[in-house]
Amino acid sequence: MSPVSLRQVFSPSSGPTRTEADFVTHVQRTVESDATARQWRFVVDNLDIHRSESLVRYVAALANCSDDLGVKYVRGVLRSKVSRAAFLSDPTHPVVFHYTPKHASWLNQVEIWLSILVRKLLRRGNFRSVEDLRNQVLSFIAYFNRTMAKPFKWTYQGKPLRV
Repeated sequence: MSPVSLRQVFSPSSGPTRTEADFVTHVQRTVESDATARQWRFVVDNLDIHRSESLVRYVAALANCSDDLGVKYVRGVLRSKVSRAAFLSDPTHPVVFHYTPKHASWLNQVEIWLSILVRKLLRRGNFRSVEDLRNQVLSFIAYFNRTMAKPFKWTYQGKPLRV
């Protein structure tokens, strides 16, 4: 498999739920899609499933981490959301998570892309079933990757906003 352009939507997941297990499966599927990749970086928000026990255990296994991870809510890496996020953000791991600041979804490139999906397909879409919706979203992703995919240009100048 050839390397994926950073400008494309890669490894979309769809399903009826958005659980801890769903997210770990998505990460596993993404990592397994390219055995030549030395490291994967995910930019995510602060949703609890992005800092879950099963995600920590998966990343620890990939990193050949033999340390005792502790017990969730009691001790060790698994003790709190903060300690789990710190472990998952470790730049020496083969899978690294970067967390956007709270209330700053506008920084997340995925959020920007999702707004394109909403404007171009979902807002005025007409879907006969959930399967039809899923197929149209996946078709839009393929179309986007062929025709519109390019890096987003950051235009914020860093000046304070006037109130």
